[in-house]
Amino acid sequence: MKAKKSALVTGGSRGIGLSIAKYLAKAGFDIAINGMRPTTEVTSVLEELRDLGVEAIYCRGNVGDSEDRLRIIQQIQNNFGQLNVLVNNAGVAPLERKDILETTEESFDRVLGINLKGSFFMTQMVSNGIIAQQKIDPDFRGCIINISSVSATMASVNRGEYCISKAGLSMVTQLFAVRLGDFDIPVYEVRPGIIKTDMTAGVQAKYDKLFEEGIAVQRRWGEPNDVGKVVASLAKGDFAYSTGQVVLVDGGLSIGRL
Repeated sequence: MKAKKSALVTGGSRGIGLSIAKYLAKAGFDIAINGMRPTTEVTSVLEELRDLGVEAIYCRGNVGDSEDRLRIIQQIQNNFGQLNVLVNNAGVAPLERKDILETTEESFDRVLGINLKGSFFMTQMVSNGIIAQQKIDPDFRGCIINISSVSATMASVNRGEYCISKAGLSMVTQLFAVRLGDFDIPVYEVRPGIIKTDMTAGVQAKYDKLFEEGIAVQRRWGEPNDVGKVVASLAKGDFAYSTGQVVLVDGGLSIGRL
């Protein structure tokens, strides 16, 4: 009997990541969620995922750290025996929003270390794992899904390091899509707009007003479920011939309008 498909969602214990994990679980994937919180704080989250009829584990660690990345993948290998889908969702905003004329090197290194470097090397590791698995089983299938942001192309001068990290992640998608084409491993970018999460809680009043004024074509906040549904569809293989493509989940925010 073939092993059940499994997926790793980095930053998967809350917000967009948790919604992605839930939709992947509903699609039948065993789930590994990653985060930095103590294991005791994600017990209820794991139970919620297991109630959907799948195995669920928590892989604590910082994706920006090479030793933590190795431990995360080893834990998944020990529990599931394989990994089919990587969702690079882990991301942090600057601890303090500062004009790019005042951005600190410490903040720049922290944001890019997690959002960009962590995603790049996690993708490298998982890609090599999928390639190795295909040598054992030619029918083995996997994919990579990167969660970026409209900030990949829309400039915010008070959080430049975040924008740069997401623009870089967009290129990571293209690079690995090209490199993994020979192995038929699709790589996708999902680009959310303004989504109601912990990260945006501090600017809710600002964006409530902007939505009323029509900042997006659809005059509402995006919800984590809007992203989760898209990711599950990609992971299931519904868009298997669309490698390297960007799926915008932004309510028309990025449409140029006069």
